[in-house]
Amino acid sequence: MSDIYPVPPDFAARAHVDAAAYDRLYRQSLDDNDGFWREQAAALDWIRPFTQVSDTKFDPADLRIRWFADGTLNASVNCVDRHLPAKADKPAILWQGDGEGESESRSVTWGELADKVNRLANVLKGLGVAKGDVVTIYLPVIPEVMVAMMACVRLGAVHSVVFSGFSAEALANRIEDAGAKVLITADEGHRGGRVVPLKHNADAAVAAQPSIRHVVVVRRSGASVPFTPGRDLWYDEAVAAAEPWCPPVEVGAEDPLFILYTSGSTGKPKGLVHTTGGYLVHAGTSWRVIFDWHEGEVFWCTADVGWVTAHTYKIYGPLLNGATSVMFEGVPTWPDSSRWWSIIERYRVNIFYTAPTALRSLMREGEAPVQRHDLSSLRVLGSVGEPINPEAWRWYHSVIGGGRCPIVDTYWQTETGAVLLVPIPGAVANKPGMAAKPYFGIRPVVVDAAGTRLDGVAEGNMCFEGSWPGQARTILHDHERFVLTYFAPYPGLFFTGDGGRRDEDGYFRITGRVDDVINVSGHRLGTVELESAISSHPAVAESAVVGFPHDLKGQGVFAYVTLKENIDESEALRREIVDWVRARIGAIASLDVVQWAPSLPKNRAGKILRRILAKVAANDFENFGDTSTVADPAIVGDIVLRRKQTLERESS
Repeated sequence: MSDIYPVPPDFAARAHVDAAAYDRLYRQSLDDNDGFWREQAAALDWIRPFTQVSDTKFDPADLRIRWFADGTLNASVNCVDRHLPAKADKPAILWQGDGEGESESRSVTWGELADKVNRLANVLKGLGVAKGDVVTIYLPVIPEVMVAMMACVRLGAVHSVVFSGFSAEALANRIEDAGAKVLITADEGHRGGRVVPLKHNADAAVAAQPSIRHVVVVRRSGASVPFTPGRDLWYDEAVAAAEPWCPPVEVGAEDPLFILYTSGSTGKPKGLVHTTGGYLVHAGTSWRVIFDWHEGEVFWCTADVGWVTAHTYKIYGPLLNGATSVMFEGVPTWPDSSRWWSIIERYRVNIFYTAPTALRSLMREGEAPVQRHDLSSLRVLGSVGEPINPEAWRWYHSVIGGGRCPIVDTYWQTETGAVLLVPIPGAVANKPGMAAKPYFGIRPVVVDAAGTRLDGVAEGNMCFEGSWPGQARTILHDHERFVLTYFAPYPGLFFTGDGGRRDEDGYFRITGRVDDVINVSGHRLGTVELESAISSHPAVAESAVVGFPHDLKGQGVFAYVTLKENIDESEALRREIVDWVRARIGAIASLDVVQWAPSLPKNRAGKILRRILAKVAANDFENFGDTSTVADPAIVGDIVLRRKQTLERESS
């Protein structure tokens, strides 16, 4: 953890923010927070300029989060219209489908995007959608999802994007909670060579949801699907018949922009509400700074549109800045493990943003799939979703980035809306596995269990003092839960639910969810540190660690380990990994159970679903809560089967 990768001098020389600028701007953002964000807000086109920047208070009894509250604007104008004079004929989207061939790629210009947004907005208006109404979007990663989001906000409507891998039941739950009036879906989705029956799922979901009056269906594959006259309409036909201009609706800065659901262990999703003005300011300005984007560069964020990563840094960030973005419908390993690298080569991607879990799975394939492609266009790399272990960081830096690209290891959450901790690439040297320094206006605080603030080198609960514009305002229909979860644990602070460590240089590392800390014989061990130690073994591709009930220790350490390609599972290797971790952390970190796992259960954003792994480790094979987020449910079955087989062997 002590190795440092300095900012390359040639990179710093042309960066938007270098070390001196970072120090100056960060001090300014703390000393005059409102003044700093007022300057950032000038990047947007306002209909009625705001007069007050912020009105915020982190008091559980009187929580207030308001930014630019008396200003008005329209999100689609800021994301699309204002770029047309200079970029109407230039590409906004470079789309690559799951398959190959001409029909599986499209270039959408800014002019074409604007035309489709206006026409779909008129379609939705004709269906009765008005300001404040909710439209649920259940689409794969195709250009129409961006059109749908922008058409909603043009009307002042609220979009609720639901991940296209979710089941009909999960979709129905989110429609019901949001009270959506219209659903936008597709006939089918394609992913990894497989077909996802989106329209069938949509029909099942809306059957018991009377709030849905109409279903707009995009022809992705052209497959024959059920069609309900009077309720359903084809996207292409409706858009072609619509008027090409829809006047944008003026909305208040604190009016809702979107609802985004995250899943909990109880099975009831929580809908985080983000508002318009503050979110757009934070998303747009932070995207430009943290990725150091320059005019003409191509950006690619691999996240699915159903996650906040895609909302902020795949959709809104690039659109607000007039950037060209790659959209890819498929997976990194189909038809082979060089798919991502071929896309980077084809579209000459300059900035690439992905998840550590995806990188670790590709590490298993070795360097050969990477070396078949020219990745020299890459200039900045990014990581998101969970802490990246140092071994994966180094592989990303050396093999993908050729040792020349700074890595933007971003820390943020659905609740925060945009990045809070990040090594700004032209300003902050990289330390593998560390989210580094706070973004402008962000005040990180580490506290112990009692809420005492810890100065200097410290490890504890990761909190933040003072608000920021991109912050979620509430949980839909459950503001009390919002207050109790994030503001009540440590009054005056926003509690992330994560543990954090600050080193001697003021760099932060996220140590994992606080509830993922394992208490072994009175010693608290962070799961991220254990996983990093396991994954540093040359035979290991990735790992996940959870605690489980232990008669002597209180909690034991249960490790799920995925080996690299062509490495055989063996008892000798199991013992070697146990010794490896003890040597790196200490005897207290002895792994009580090592279970081989060819794959780990993840959602489509790449996050490992550790709560499922914890249930299996505790021999609870039924109560998994909400499993609609699991990208490949078969993986859960395999892990359960292996655990049961182990228990049978031990009992015989």
